[in-house]
Amino acid sequence: QVQLVESGGGLVQAGGSLRLSCAASGSIRSINTMGWYRQAPGKQRELVALITIGGSTNYADSIKGRFTISRDAPKNTIYLQMNSLKPDDTAVYYCHLRVLSLNYWGQGTQVTVSS
Repeated sequence: QVQLVESGGGLVQAGGSLRLSCAASGSIRSINTMGWYRQAPGKQRELVALITIGGSTNYADSIKGRFTISRDAPKNTIYLQMNSLKPDDTAVYYCHLRVLSLNYWGQGTQVTVSS
């Protein structure tokens, strides 16, 4: 059983910053990637950022230069530092973990950016 616990969402004004955290626990072996996705109302879930077991990162074009994904490998925890937030960043942010061929999702944390 794998659990992902997210924290750090909230309400912020445009231009502000937030930091999301996601801690993974349970029977975790051979992590491939951990990352963040988001889903805005009426839109499909989309990749925001991911980090591989080797430390490589991948970002959506829309957030490049503003968001940074990082990890604390021994704690199986990842972070998403979000700066220069825009109203278009408003969404539910989901933590994602891929272990071999299995995908795990967190419960989601709401990020709301006011104009």
